[in-house]
Amino acid sequence: MKRSRDMAASLVFIVMMTLSVALVAGFFGALHPALDSFSHFRIHLAVLMAVCALPLLATSFRLQAAAALVFAVAALATASAALPRPWPVQAVAKSTDQTDQVVYSLLQMNLRYDNPTPKKVLSLIGRTNPDVITLDEVSAMWATELGYIASAYPYRILCPYPNGVFGVALLSRRPFVAGTAPHCELRGAMAIATIDFGGRSADVAAIHLSWPWPREQYRQIGELSEQLSSLGQTAIMAGDCNAVPWSAAVRRVAALGGLTVMPSAGSTWIHRKLPDFLRRYAGLPIDQAFSKGGVTILSSTRLEDTGSDHLPVLVEFSLRPDDRLPHDEHESALAASDLQNNPRG
Repeated sequence: MKRSRDMAASLVFIVMMTLSVALVAGFFGALHPALDSFSHFRIHLAVLMAVCALPLLATSFRLQAAAALVFAVAALATASAALPRPWPVQAVAKSTDQTDQVVYSLLQMNLRYDNPTPKKVLSLIGRTNPDVITLDEVSAMWATELGYIASAYPYRILCPYPNGVFGVALLSRRPFVAGTAPHCELRGAMAIATIDFGGRSADVAAIHLSWPWPREQYRQIGELSEQLSSLGQTAIMAGDCNAVPWSAAVRRVAALGGLTVMPSAGSTWIHRKLPDFLRRYAGLPIDQAFSKGGVTILSSTRLEDTGSDHLPVLVEFSLRPDDRLPHDEHESALAASDLQNNPRG
């Protein structure tokens, strides 16, 4: 009996150590995209490692198990912004001088190219009535469906992907700035438009990245460097990055555009055959928003399922006057940092 317990403990120890190697690899994602692929599963790996460590505390592996638990907790702390929460999360602006500013909204959606319920998407757009919409996986079917809301969102640009499936789109109720023209990245992975928000202009961008290594995500980010660096002084960008906010890939995107990554709204993706509940609590937070300059992110909320394998994300933001632009780019996401500090029930 004792021998069986020792063998079981040894097996669990081997599994725990294997998980720890994968977890450590993810922290070195900047060295190679293969290592960065592990970072996307940091929460899952840390939880599984902790589960393995707990029973080992009562065995001869207790010291190793204790060390693994400490490491798992530390790893979870680095991804705490995306950990599941039992309540809706909203950010509250710190500065009182923001209270008189107009609040705008951006709806980020990966539509799913073969979504069987497109009317759910159009209904959600009608109910939330966002100022701008960033869309991913805009297939030929969606080009037709989006035509039904052309009168509500007359300012738009659709950027087809070469395979006709994974294009992006940007829709706006507010006009494009006179003398500017929206434009697409050649392969349809990014759309940019300069939009007039009540006399203040801001660049708005939609982005859709490929899957991580061994797929082409790393190379694609390099190809998008010119578009990212072309974003104006004040900009907001959102999209399906197929990468978590703490990954080297997302940090690279932010650095190329001079952008700040918004604190995560939480998990937004899981395989579509799994239930929505699991997507919210065990999925991956891969739909990101970025800002720079005069944009202040005020809140970020995941919305209900609309037939895609991604959850929509509604972002509220305001624009500071030009004479109050931040000296530090990180100030542009100051209000969003209150997602953790000042949640409202």
